[in-house]
Amino acid sequence: MELDLAIRFLVIAADSFIGLVLIALVLFVIYLIGLYCIDVTQTKHAIRRNYPIIGRFRYAFEHLGEFFRQYFFAMDREELPFNRAQRSWVYRTAKNVDSTVAFGSTRPLNVPGTVMFMNCIFPTLTEDAVEPRRITIGPYCHEPYATTSLFNISGMSYGALSAPAVQALSQGAAKAGVWMNTGEGGLSEHHLQGGCDLVFQIGTAKYGVRDKDGLLDDVKLKTIANYPQVKMFEIKLSQGAKPGKGGILPAEKVTSEISKVRGIPEGQASISPNGHPEIRSVHELLDMINRVRRITGKPVGFKIVIGGSEWLDDLFHAIQQRGEEFAPDFITIDGAEGGTGAAPMSLMDYVGLPLAESLPLVVDKLCEYGLRERVKVIASGKLINAADVAWAICLGADFVTSARGFMFALGCIQALRCNKNTCPTGITTHNPKLQKGLVVSEKAERVKNYAHNMMHYVGIIAHSCGLKEPRELTRHHARIVIQSGQSILLSELYPEVVYRTHNTSAVTATNRGKS
Repeated sequence: MELDLAIRFLVIAADSFIGLVLIALVLFVIYLIGLYCIDVTQTKHAIRRNYPIIGRFRYAFEHLGEFFRQYFFAMDREELPFNRAQRSWVYRTAKNVDSTVAFGSTRPLNVPGTVMFMNCIFPTLTEDAVEPRRITIGPYCHEPYATTSLFNISGMSYGALSAPAVQALSQGAAKAGVWMNTGEGGLSEHHLQGGCDLVFQIGTAKYGVRDKDGLLDDVKLKTIANYPQVKMFEIKLSQGAKPGKGGILPAEKVTSEISKVRGIPEGQASISPNGHPEIRSVHELLDMINRVRRITGKPVGFKIVIGGSEWLDDLFHAIQQRGEEFAPDFITIDGAEGGTGAAPMSLMDYVGLPLAESLPLVVDKLCEYGLRERVKVIASGKLINAADVAWAICLGADFVTSARGFMFALGCIQALRCNKNTCPTGITTHNPKLQKGLVVSEKAERVKNYAHNMMHYVGIIAHSCGLKEPRELTRHHARIVIQSGQSILLSELYPEVVYRTHNTSAVTATNRGKS
């Protein structure tokens, strides 16, 4: 009896399943007919009009191609903006696992622009190596900032990044002893939570320190400066991915909390001005720098993408006239290869100088005007591996900052969804379901590991060159491949600059500022 009931139940279930399949099939056919009618009658897409339904696959495959390429088709050093070899090194160092490779390098050594470091016949022994020397920024400030940190977290705003991502970066930076730039989106409790040193960035919209008209509010600025974790202030004039255009935050990312932090309406897209209304000349730039420094008592510099160099002459000449105490305490140079969550392709691809040109240009200009010791240089722009950082130090950078390197440390897979609020790793989305994949304690440890291992491997390069610490690297320690396929020293490509001191005696300037 029980067997008969079971058989009868299975027959009924099978009949029901078949019925549902048939209904689904009929609905699917109706759906296809509908798509066919839509495709043959629409006038915007020729492919769909000529090849109804089938033509739709073209757009699907085109969209999926950018994701499949990195797994199935691209070689290790082919992808852009970062190839698999670059990303894999960051992933391994962030996880603190073996980052050695076997058999041989896949990096071609005859491509113009390739950098090679000059090893010494007598490398520095491990017991003779020392930590990077301490550098003081802002000697004329009430509260100068002194740090040994060489590799730090570049500007990424809360809003562009999720709360868990900011928390993980803040905690990881504190563990590693590096600073974290807030980005132009203001100072949130998530930045403060980790206890790391912070650089507060003042963008063109003055988020977090703006008045009702969007101009700088001195009272709010003083409030930010009262946080002991905030060590420096950076006025952002432009950034690498979009020189001449302000930040873009889609409406779906402007939550109530972000609205409060930035001082903007909730649920409305936030687009920063493409420049500071108060800064329309080098003299107004110096006025703003000194205004912020006077109110905060802390070091102040500016971030810039270099285009022409004439304005640098005007700026440094103005500093010489006013006195070096009026100079910016640092300049952050962002290369045109810098990234962001969203930017017009016309700016991202075609505007601004890459870091390889702009970094030595600015360093040499500082040397020419006798300001190299006074103004510290921070390099930023696609520097995520140890060789990138060592190269920037050779060219004269006092510090290096990275945004996307630390995003990879958080688990970014280069899904290219930063501007869609659908980041699959929870880093650049405010969707709680996606954010839950980012476990703060785990990712903070990876941020720490990445920063520590970066300094370890930059140190290995310096020791191979016979130096005791990375800040001793100069242009004499690296060669670069030129068009002929041969290489020359960086010091030949960018010779040392001669400037005159205050007593008018000629001095040969090195590309390294003194602490």
